[in-house]
Amino acid sequence: MTMRILAAMLLLASCGQGAADPAEAQARDSGRRETALFAGGCFWSTEAAMEHVPGVVAAVSGFAGGRAADPSYAQVVAGGTGHLESVRVTYDPARISYGQLVRRFLRTIDPTDAGGQFCDRGASYRTAVFALNPAQRREAEAALAEARRTLRRPVVTPVMAPARFYAAGAEHQDYATRNPGRYAAYRRGCGRDRSLRAVWGSEAATY
Repeated sequence: MTMRILAAMLLLASCGQGAADPAEAQARDSGRRETALFAGGCFWSTEAAMEHVPGVVAAVSGFAGGRAADPSYAQVVAGGTGHLESVRVTYDPARISYGQLVRRFLRTIDPTDAGGQFCDRGASYRTAVFALNPAQRREAEAALAEARRTLRRPVVTPVMAPARFYAAGAEHQDYATRNPGRYAAYRRGCGRDRSLRAVWGSEAATY
C-alpha cells in the first residue's frame, strides 16, 4: 500500500467519524417526555401500532372518558361505564411532534366509523383523541381536518377533553408481543389491515 493511498484512507475514516448523520442525530433520545391519550378501538391494536412509531417510548392499554372509577375490563365491555378502550402514549417530542403522532394514529383506525372499529362493535370501541391541553387540541383538530380533506368523507372521531386514564390489567399489556400467534389470528379475523387499506389506501399504517 502506498503512502498516498494510506493517507486517503485515513482522511476518509476521520471524516466519517467527525460528521454526524442528520437522521441519526434526530433519532437519538432527548430524554424529554410528553403524553398523548388515544382511543382507537381494541386497545391491543392501538398499543401495538403506537409502539411501532419512532419516537414513542411506551404505550399502555387502559380506559378513559367514563364515569366509574378504576373500572374492570368486564365492566367496560359490558357497557354503562362510558369508558373507551384507550392507550396512553409516552413519546419524545424531539423525535416526533404531537401533531405527527395524531396524524399517524388516525391512519391506524377508521375515523369515519362511529359504531366501533372493524369487528369490534359497541360504545367502548369508539375512537377519540383526548386533548390534554389547549395546544394538543389545536393540533388534533388540524390533523382531523386534514383527514377529512384526504378521505373526502365525514370524520367522526372527536377531540375530547382531558380524561383520567386507568391502566388495564397486566394480561392486556403488550398483548400482541406476548401472544403473537393469537393476536395475528385476531387481527386477520377482524380484517383490520384489509379495512385500513380500504379507508386510507397507501397511507394506511398497518405496520
